[in-house]
Amino acid sequence: MINIEIDGKHIETENGSTVIEAAHKAGIAIPHFCYHKKLSIAANCRMCLVQVEKAPKPLPACATPVTEGMKVFTHSDQAVKAQKGVMEFLLINHPLDCPICDQGGECMLQDMSVGYGGGHSRYQEEKRMVLSKDIGPLVSAEEMSRCINCTRCVRFGQEIGGKMELGQAFRTEHAEIVSFLSGTVDSELSGNMIDLCPVGALTSKPFRYKARSWELSRRRSISAHDSLGSNLAVQTKNNQVLRVLPIENEDINECWLSDKDRFAYEGLNTPDRLTKPMIKQDGKWQEVEWQVALEYAANGLRHIANGAGTEQVGALATGGSTLEEMYLLQKLMRGMGSDNIDFRLRQSDFSADAKQQGAPWLGMAVADISRADRLLIVGSFLRKDHPVLAARIRQAVRKGLQVSLIHSVDDDQLMNVAHKAVVAPDALVGTLAQVAQAVASKNTEGIAGSLVSGERVAVLLGNFAQQHPQAAQLQALAQQIATATHGKFGFLGEAANSVGGYIAQATPGANGLNAASMMASPRKAYVLLNVEAELDCADPQQAVAALQSADTVIVLSAYKHKALDYADVLLPIAPFTETSGTFISTEGRAQSFKGAVKPLGEARPAWKVLRVLGNLLKVDGFDFDTSEAVRDEALKGVDITAKLNNAIAGVEVKAASSASGMQRVSDVPIYTTDAIVRRSAPLQATADAATPKVWMHSEELNNIGVKSGMNVKVIQGAGSVKLACCADDRLPKGVVRVAAGHPATAVLGAMFGTITVERA
Repeated sequence: MINIEIDGKHIETENGSTVIEAAHKAGIAIPHFCYHKKLSIAANCRMCLVQVEKAPKPLPACATPVTEGMKVFTHSDQAVKAQKGVMEFLLINHPLDCPICDQGGECMLQDMSVGYGGGHSRYQEEKRMVLSKDIGPLVSAEEMSRCINCTRCVRFGQEIGGKMELGQAFRTEHAEIVSFLSGTVDSELSGNMIDLCPVGALTSKPFRYKARSWELSRRRSISAHDSLGSNLAVQTKNNQVLRVLPIENEDINECWLSDKDRFAYEGLNTPDRLTKPMIKQDGKWQEVEWQVALEYAANGLRHIANGAGTEQVGALATGGSTLEEMYLLQKLMRGMGSDNIDFRLRQSDFSADAKQQGAPWLGMAVADISRADRLLIVGSFLRKDHPVLAARIRQAVRKGLQVSLIHSVDDDQLMNVAHKAVVAPDALVGTLAQVAQAVASKNTEGIAGSLVSGERVAVLLGNFAQQHPQAAQLQALAQQIATATHGKFGFLGEAANSVGGYIAQATPGANGLNAASMMASPRKAYVLLNVEAELDCADPQQAVAALQSADTVIVLSAYKHKALDYADVLLPIAPFTETSGTFISTEGRAQSFKGAVKPLGEARPAWKVLRVLGNLLKVDGFDFDTSEAVRDEALKGVDITAKLNNAIAGVEVKAASSASGMQRVSDVPIYTTDAIVRRSAPLQATADAATPKVWMHSEELNNIGVKSGMNVKVIQGAGSVKLACCADDRLPKGVVRVAAGHPATAVLGAMFGTITVERA
């Protein structure tokens, strides 16, 4: 530690830190623009000039390292004169458009100019102008004349996003920020540039001209779109969500937010929002009162349960449902006498259910990933499935973490990967088994060598591994590797409540059917919570067929969707911004939140709808007044930490027999993961939301006589679609990559399995 003095205050700080870091630690404010604690030092705005004893001229606090006994003056005459001089230069060319600038009220330049700006300008010449740029549907660069060239956005792309999409071109007064690669900014983290911009040069395109910052009410919330549990501030006006921003939490999302979390709110109030209860009579849909719809639903369930038996009733929920909603859904089912309840809709291997010793989770705290020195990631579309977590891993790689990947695709992770094995889905278990064997024998080469040489090892299974037909074997092998390396292993959870679903007991009991079994062996009645079967299930073909054959299908949804074809009752429920609830993140962290706005139309929180259904069906224990009361009952006597356990026993590992045809590899595109995201117009206008293509090795395309860009016919089960094809020689031969969870591919079959591609 080093002792220094700032403005007469004695401070102890770490060796190697800078003056501005020491000052911030002591609560002393130094004006700055280009400095940001998460980015490298640029020292190009010069606003943080301070006086240092014995130094001949002011020094930038952000780029001046501390030394023992250093004396710094941040508000001396010399320092203030330098800071005011810099401010005058910054304002010379800055346009005077504060009244119409979206950054008004949140602008660092505006705030600093109050303290350091002059009452008038000595500059009489014409101000420079920078042309506007179109860099995509999310970030607006319409007013680049406001840019002060702090380069925060450039450094963010290089260091956090992993790809330099913006850069600074030209010199002197001609210097400007441009997108020089593709013309647009396509990063899944691009919205963070808006937060970083200290002026109004980069603003939110969807939020543009909607409201002033001081008009907005703010509510704390939790991300509902992935399993990290990012902390959010939901900002509202006139009972409408107008903006979502990150709340800093170093243990979870740091100060970042994925574009999915930031812009999904645009899908909340779309034309297909379900705002009134509806029932189908004589094949026609009609809007009815709540009491009519609820009694209709209760009578339908009662009729099936009393006639065909309670085992003919099943319930399905998505992993984005709250703990309270899942808890009441399973309580309703079990109160009726049915054990058929599940939320793992995209899972295909349930053989671990009787062998799993607890709720599958990350296996460590999110922050511990940054401290690992060796990381093996198995079956994960990491960047798109877990954008903020990928950024954390990317930062750790820059500091020495060695990452190894085993997967069926070779996507660019925008970081250095030490070792990787790209194999077909049926070879995934065999490849991981070879690594486990090599680790056990202390092999010093390849992936095994990297893991054996580490002191803090972690093995993580991604969405693809969890959805794999041999998921239990992959889990058992990951456990073997972690044990042999004295490391940890866990799961990168798929949805906001992937862990919460287990804690809420929304999984089948010993006599119950899991999600796949409920579709393979159709029930006569289904209750669906937040489910769009054609997009949320592992085998949409089978799921839709099962629902169409049922006598009664009750859908609790915030939207009208394809359920109009197979449902009998539609009950409008509130999305997470309109209700209170709890999500348990992939690291086992329970976080509760309140609704930010009132439910739209006649929509009601799902926990209230389920409570009334329980009362109508005369199920005991449905007397709840608040969601907090539901949460307290769900967690009564439950030690979440004790419930988290990835250990698995009694799984026999055996390689799959080689597939006879082409194997399907499915990712769920980043902007089709849940109902809200699918309806966000800005997100659907991004490059990541383009219509899926069929990706194959160029030799496989040659075999069927087509070239990149041509249309092909994809056949799986009873469904077929025509899509454009593209060559990707990083894919293994014998593999066809076709996205799942997308309307364009919803008629196809299972996410894994044999698939046929032929010339259209």
